[in-house]
Amino acid sequence: MSETALSTDRSQQDLDRLAQLAEDVIRRARAAGASAAEVAASIDTGLSVNVRLGEVETVEHTRDRGFGLTVYFGQRKGSASTADLNPDSIQATLDQACAIAKFTEEDPAAGLADAARMATDFPDLDLWHPWAVDTTDAITLGQRIEDAGRAHAGITNSDGAGVQAGESLAVYANSHGFVGRERGTRHSLSLSLIAGEGERMQRDYWYDSVRSAGDFISAEALGDKAAERTLARLDARSLSTRECPVLFAPEIARGLVGHMVGAVSGGALYRRASFLLDHAGKAIMPAWLHVDEQPHLRRGHGSGNFDGEGVATVDSALVQGGVLARYVLGSYSARKLGLVSTGNAGGIHNLRVASGAADGEASDFAGMLRRLGTGLLVTEVMGQGVNTITGDYSRGAAGFWVEHGVIAYPVEEITIAANLRDMYAGIVATGADVDPRSHILCGSILLGRMTVAGG
Repeated sequence: MSETALSTDRSQQDLDRLAQLAEDVIRRARAAGASAAEVAASIDTGLSVNVRLGEVETVEHTRDRGFGLTVYFGQRKGSASTADLNPDSIQATLDQACAIAKFTEEDPAAGLADAARMATDFPDLDLWHPWAVDTTDAITLGQRIEDAGRAHAGITNSDGAGVQAGESLAVYANSHGFVGRERGTRHSLSLSLIAGEGERMQRDYWYDSVRSAGDFISAEALGDKAAERTLARLDARSLSTRECPVLFAPEIARGLVGHMVGAVSGGALYRRASFLLDHAGKAIMPAWLHVDEQPHLRRGHGSGNFDGEGVATVDSALVQGGVLARYVLGSYSARKLGLVSTGNAGGIHNLRVASGAADGEASDFAGMLRRLGTGLLVTEVMGQGVNTITGDYSRGAAGFWVEHGVIAYPVEEITIAANLRDMYAGIVATGADVDPRSHILCGSILLGRMTVAGG
């Protein structure tokens, strides 16, 4: 039997053991007087290798276990967790959860998700691709990546190359009788390089993240990309303060989408800490723009048949024709708001931002630069200057000044500022240059105007 087949067989055995343990603990919780209970158990294994200047810096093998139990005595809730799956630790966790519940206040929103919402269909989403890479092979791969990057004239140093292989097993079970099993793999390659010297020194990086190692770009292509990005930043300038169009590169643009998701998520809404409070059914983006949740994408970074409470996931519009179609809710936040769960306990599952513009045409990256015309291309943002209560956005940034659709020179030490409400409404186009390395599938985003302040 191949190493990959052995890993798959072991994973199924581990999932079965976790499921049996979860069901047993739920039975014991009910016997202890709990009216309901739920268990989340996981096993994560991985290999991480870092290489710098051709030498091994770190090698780390991990095998982490987690077991979390929540019990309900009516609407009083107690939670406890452990990283030790031996019987004594599990019993202590159960005892602690029950003790906590007996001393907490009743919460009308507490409880399991509705039994009728539990997932019953579990199609294979192609998330399990063990990578049979040993330490020696991982080191060699890291060296190849770094060698490819360092071979470029002008690269003066390296912050190192990383190779990571990971497998994750998870079981969620509750006293409705639901038992859900999930297994997935995540692998990544990365390289960070330095160009120039002294005050001219610049640093940049590139990475790839996949479910299956067969989907990686080549080591040489990754090294070349990291070097090209680093060298392009040499001789960066600042800018005088101005207002201008701003184009966010895909890997940065998805952060703008993430801010929206945070603002329409249940926790922010029921705490009344969101600039998009009471915006369901209202226009927040241009009428041509659509954002859809697609939980069942094969090999998707956020794919799953059920959420963190066992609720079945379904394809659903988040923004339809520029209108916020719904919020992002688990059962608790939904009850707090007088609504129903959207199957998002634990987060969003694969958001796809449609490519397009008011003229209906989707553009690749070069086309997005032409749409920008003269303005700022942002390839890096820094700092935490995002206020989800007011929507105010002010962050340090770096990137490139673009003139007549062509990159003119790199820029740094600038600040970009606006309000997220205005930024979303002012989207001019979304690119077809989608970055596949995230659960937010988004191309570049062009905004009509932002304030750019120089150093």
